[in-house]
Amino acid sequence: MKSEKKGHKNPFKFTFHVSLSKETMTKQLKIVFFGDIVGKLGRKAIGECLKELRAQDDAPDFAIANVENASHGFGLTEKNYNELSNYGFECFTSGNHIWDKKDIFNYIADADKLIRPINYPKKTKGVGSRVFEVGEHKIAVINALGRVFMHPSDSPWEIVKKEIKKLKKITPNILIDFHAEATAEKICFARFCSELGVSAFFGTHTHVQTSDEKIINDMAYITDAGFCGVIDSVIGMDYKTSLKRLATGLPEKYAMATSKKVQINAVEVIIDAETGKAIEIKRILLEKDYT
Repeated sequence: MKSEKKGHKNPFKFTFHVSLSKETMTKQLKIVFFGDIVGKLGRKAIGECLKELRAQDDAPDFAIANVENASHGFGLTEKNYNELSNYGFECFTSGNHIWDKKDIFNYIADADKLIRPINYPKKTKGVGSRVFEVGEHKIAVINALGRVFMHPSDSPWEIVKKEIKKLKKITPNILIDFHAEATAEKICFARFCSELGVSAFFGTHTHVQTSDEKIINDMAYITDAGFCGVIDSVIGMDYKTSLKRLATGLPEKYAMATSKKVQINAVEVIIDAETGKAIEIKRILLEKDYT
């Protein structure tokens, strides 16, 4: 990255990010997955981040982000879907908050980058998986909800197993965003998916990036990819309103945190495009100060 002129802050602080050279990437796919985007500054920061990543010699082949909190912390408006699409993302996953902005029902059928959890009832609008063309290769993405400490949803175990079997006939490269609360459920479901030949498994929902990235049975794994939003917050929300809710047990409308310091949590994965097996996984932690 080029250094900034004297008197100007370097826009991003990079941690944990090591890239491979193009020479080592024959028949390999580089995927970058961004954790839950929260609010306007989260959207702005990841747009700038992806632009910088795509300008590098070893740019990612496929960029994906969880967007269920992208519009003022809850849901995704059509305006913000279009904004994020224009940044150059190939795919968006979501979770239990995807329905919070009601215009989602008006545009989700035409949103060809967006995926909602596959284990909602069959007649739910939208789709739970998609296949994307990436050069001469294909990447399939599945989104699923956990059930422990979450609102009721259909069991993901058999649904996802059947979907993986179907997608394996199309491509060996399969990614899963498992939007879940409980760590044990994520770990168990990940091992289940690894035995079915999944390439990468990204946990989302808790907004705290875990330091347990690893490869399990040739599948890249992390319990939670983290979130993209204001650092001085309670997972993106204002501390005082969060305190009132938690300390009193009384209803309190959440408010977005107003600090101008932003973090970007993401994961970089390299997979063998011919076999779908993961080669490498690394966490990304970036910081941006808009003050």
